[in-house]
Amino acid sequence: MSLLNVNLAESSYEIVIERGALASLGERCRAVGLKGVAAVITNPTVAALYGVCVISSLKTSGYPVALIEMPDGEEYKNSSTLNQIYDDLLLAGIDRSSFVVALGGGVVGDVAGYAAATWMRGLPYVQVPTTLLAQVDSSVGGKTGIDHPKGKNLIGAFYQPKLVLIDVNTLITLDPRQFCAGLGEVIKYCVVFSHQFFEYIEANIYAVLAMEPNTLIEIIRRCCQMKAEVVEMDEKEAGLRAILNYGHTFGHAFEAISGYCGLLHGEAVALGMVLASKISAAEGRCSQDDVARITALLVRSGLPVDIPEYDRQELLHAIASDKKSRSGNITFICNQGIGMYAMSHHTPEELLILSGLEA
Repeated sequence: MSLLNVNLAESSYEIVIERGALASLGERCRAVGLKGVAAVITNPTVAALYGVCVISSLKTSGYPVALIEMPDGEEYKNSSTLNQIYDDLLLAGIDRSSFVVALGGGVVGDVAGYAAATWMRGLPYVQVPTTLLAQVDSSVGGKTGIDHPKGKNLIGAFYQPKLVLIDVNTLITLDPRQFCAGLGEVIKYCVVFSHQFFEYIEANIYAVLAMEPNTLIEIIRRCCQMKAEVVEMDEKEAGLRAILNYGHTFGHAFEAISGYCGLLHGEAVALGMVLASKISAAEGRCSQDDVARITALLVRSGLPVDIPEYDRQELLHAIASDKKSRSGNITFICNQGIGMYAMSHHTPEELLILSGLEA
């Protein structure tokens, strides 16, 4: 088992990483002082796999449970789904003495977290991520929200959980494509934070793909620790936390123009990292060898690196809608070599040119 702390004064919480952690959910909810009805928000796929275990653990610890299911997929991370969850919370009698359990991947975590942040002006909640992407990234840091048709994550709130409980055994049932998509976020951390971690992934990629438990715990621990350190310094993305969006400017844009269908988030981030590394090289921040090395690791991780066809105006509009856009300029996250980050400021048109998408 691995334990980490996110130190945010009154909003501090613990991250638990272990095999078989789901069975201890109820006990750990008691330990952090949660009371009332547990509203477990999940999707049908995860409910079928882990619903019984989670509900049993909560009930054994004395919690009444309301199970609420939302559709599975990024295309359902929207206001319609959120309103249905509100209806279900009302029907289940969930009030301010209750709490929410977000059981699932990044979409469930973001939507359930935002529902918790906004229902009756805020309920405590617990993140129980079941995908690699959610375990290494989206479950930590308190970013909650939904997509808008014009852009990803444009609606949301910073709202910290009371606990993050990560059971690496849930990865065994994860679709291989979804698992590889999670590696996109893992590689992001390597490229902007730690050359040593990048080398670790390079050397252990086959153990990672084989889901060797100790290797999985190690990479999840390292990613959570790096994210926790950034969040502790910049909880609400006033500056430093923006570096966690490496690869996301183009990644979010590709997701938006695809209608949030066809590309998984981690796959879109991989494409964004390819272009971000090329922009970094064009600005003299890294070498072409660095670009090749980053691209090669993405390929070895089962991630796409070939940019899909796109409409230029749609792509420019999607980039301009990025949350880091200010007065027409994007705060763009670059890699300084491998293992360090830098920031630059460009218009969407300049980013297309620097990335090589336009000659």
